Amino acid sequence: MNTAGELRTHTVDELNQMITDLRRKQLDIRIQVSTGQFADISKFKEYRRDVARIKTVLNEKGSS
Repeated sequence: MNTAGELRTHTVDELNQMITDLRRKQLDIRIQVSTGQFADISKFKEYRRDVARIKTVLNEKGSS
């Protein structure tokens, strides 16, 4: 994923769309695990951290 510096160049709408996409990917992984299909569980942790990184940038943009 992008670093926080790269994320700061995006607009708020783009960042919100990124969060939506990452949440959808997390849901897909949860579904794959629950149905017994192969899923890369390590991606779930990566997506969670990416969402946190994006939310941090959004908070910075909101306070300035």
